[in-house]
Amino acid sequence: MDSSSWDAGRVSREGRLHALARLVRIEHTLFSLPFAYAGALLSGYSFTLRDAILMAMAVLGLRTAGMAYNNIADLDIDRMNPRTWGRPLVTGAVSLGEAWLLVAVGSLLFVASAAMLNMYALAFSPVLLVLALTYPYAKRIHSIPHIHLGLVLGSVVFGGAVAASGDEAASLGEVLASVPWLYVAAVTLWVAGFDTIYSIMDMEFDRSHGLGSLPARLGRRGALMAAALMHLLSAALFLAGAEMYGLGPVGTVSMILGAMLVGVQHPLAWRGRIPQAFNINLILPLVVSLGIIVDEVV
Repeated sequence: MDSSSWDAGRVSREGRLHALARLVRIEHTLFSLPFAYAGALLSGYSFTLRDAILMAMAVLGLRTAGMAYNNIADLDIDRMNPRTWGRPLVTGAVSLGEAWLLVAVGSLLFVASAAMLNMYALAFSPVLLVLALTYPYAKRIHSIPHIHLGLVLGSVVFGGAVAASGDEAASLGEVLASVPWLYVAAVTLWVAGFDTIYSIMDMEFDRSHGLGSLPARLGRRGALMAAALMHLLSAALFLAGAEMYGLGPVGTVSMILGAMLVGVQHPLAWRGRIPQAFNINLILPLVVSLGIIVDEVV
């Protein structure tokens, strides 16, 4: 797998459905959703099957709107970068109008799902939506857009807790106290670390076009060291959470396995095998969240 030309958003075969799935990176929704349920379970509040379905719809809507808009906002950049010439909007496999429709439908689905969950979920929905939609502009302003992306996924843990606690909590303070902030931070740093590694592929392009990223600022070696530090902190927070949130043996083992998955991608990244390192991250949410689910439910 050639890391110099590999792109997770590339259209690899014909078909409108495939092109639309590549535009919104449907697999990202699948690996975001377990963190919503983890946040809900760790909040200390119960939730119903209806709530679980609405959480899934909210995550689907938020991710669809965010990813579609990211492609729209970055279209001028993607047209200049040879690595991203295979993306749906660049190739024309998806039209700009279709992308805007996905933004609108995804946003509406997210806000409507939040409204049906509880008033606190609805109140926070514009904040989370703005956080997701402003991500494409971060690299135009500063050198740590990776943290912004991390906060987007960290907000899924936050949203899950609010979805579970909002109906029963007596105040906003109680809702905020229900959020497993340790895991919000752990997920934020985990995502920021692997996005830093991913950005190494665009290091020279970002430098030549004045775009911000840690690889563009620090170079390849500096970026890998920064990613390693973020992942070390993330792994420590995942492990500390097992104790803080009273997880049982299954949850504790899942945190250990999650910490190992965070670390195992770095030898690959140092050897230039960035696609393989990146794809390891698709497994981590399932490992971590399933352990929490088993402990809290069973």
